[in-house]
Amino acid sequence: MTTLCDRPALRRSWHPVARTADLGGPLAVTLLGDDLVLWRDSAGTVVAAPDRCTHRQAPLSAGTVERGCLTCPYHGWVFGEDGHCVKVPSAAEGVPIPPKAHLHTVSVQERYGLVWVALEQPDRDLPHMPWDDDPSFRRINTPVEVWRTSVTRMTDNFCDMTHFPFVHTGTFGKGQDPHVPKFDLEPLPNGFHGFTFEVMAYNESAGTSASGQTDERVHRVMTTGFSLPFTVRSTIAYDTGLEHILLLLGTPIDDVNSYFTFVVWRNDDFSTPADEAIAMDLAIGAEDKVMLERVKGVLPLDQTSLASVQADKCSVEWRRQLAAMIA
Repeated sequence: MTTLCDRPALRRSWHPVARTADLGGPLAVTLLGDDLVLWRDSAGTVVAAPDRCTHRQAPLSAGTVERGCLTCPYHGWVFGEDGHCVKVPSAAEGVPIPPKAHLHTVSVQERYGLVWVALEQPDRDLPHMPWDDDPSFRRINTPVEVWRTSVTRMTDNFCDMTHFPFVHTGTFGKGQDPHVPKFDLEPLPNGFHGFTFEVMAYNESAGTSASGQTDERVHRVMTTGFSLPFTVRSTIAYDTGLEHILLLLGTPIDDVNSYFTFVVWRNDDFSTPADEAIAMDLAIGAEDKVMLERVKGVLPLDQTSLASVQADKCSVEWRRQLAAMIA
C-alpha cells in the first residue's frame, strides 16, 4: 500500500492546516502524522512547533497564550518568538535556560486566508492565485473540515468530472450527460496542469446565487487543473461574464484522514452574501465527502492497479506526477 507520512517530498511541501481566522489561543493540528501547535507571537507572526513541551512532553495546545507567549499547562514553561523558551518558573533566578528547552519550529506562512505549514525546508512555492490581488474579485474562505478519507482519493476526485451525474444529483449534476467528450491535457495558467471543458449545469435554488442566473440550466466554461502535491483549481466562467474560481485543498493528517477546505474568488458585485454565494459549493463538497468516506485506504499511485479510461486522463497524469515526486 502507498504510504504518505514518511515521504520526504511531502514533508518539504506546503500544506494548509487552518484558517488564519481560527488562530485565537493555541491551536492543535496534525500534518503527516506529526502533532503540531500553532499560535501568534507578540509580533502577530504564526509559530508552528511540535505539540509537546520540551520539559515533560505535555500538549502545549492545552495551554494558554498571553501577550504572544505560549504557556505549558503542566509546569508553566513559557515559549515566545521562534519557539524560544523564555521562562522556567521552577528555575532559580539567574540560572540560564538550557538550549534543549527551546522548541524546534517548522516553516509556516499565511496566504489566501490560510495558515500553510511545511515540516521540513520547503522546496517549492505555494500555487499562485492572481485573483487574490485583483480588487474586482472578493475572496471567500470556508471552514477546515476533517474528512475520513485519504488525501489521494480526495485529490483524484477533484481532478475527475465523470462522477458529476452520479454523486452530485442533489446539486449541479442532475440530468447531466454522463458521456465525456475527448479532451487534451495542457499547461494552465499559474503553474497548473489540466484541461478545459464546457458543461450545461443544473441551476437549482443554491445554484442561482452562485451563477447569478435563474435559468434551469446554465452554460459554464470550466477548467480543472492540479498543482502538486494535493491542490486542485477549478475555474468557472459564465456567459454573463461572472467568474467563480475555486481552490480545492486537501491536507494529509495521516494516510487515511485529511483536512479539507476551499477558497473562492468571485468578480460579482459583492451584493450576494458570501454564505449564499458558496452555498452550492458547500453542498457539492458534502456530496463528495459522503462518497469518499465510503472508499477505504490510500489510492494506488501505480499505473497498473486500477482500471482507467480516456476520461480519467487528468487524474491518471496527476497520479503519475505525484508518484514520481514522492518516489
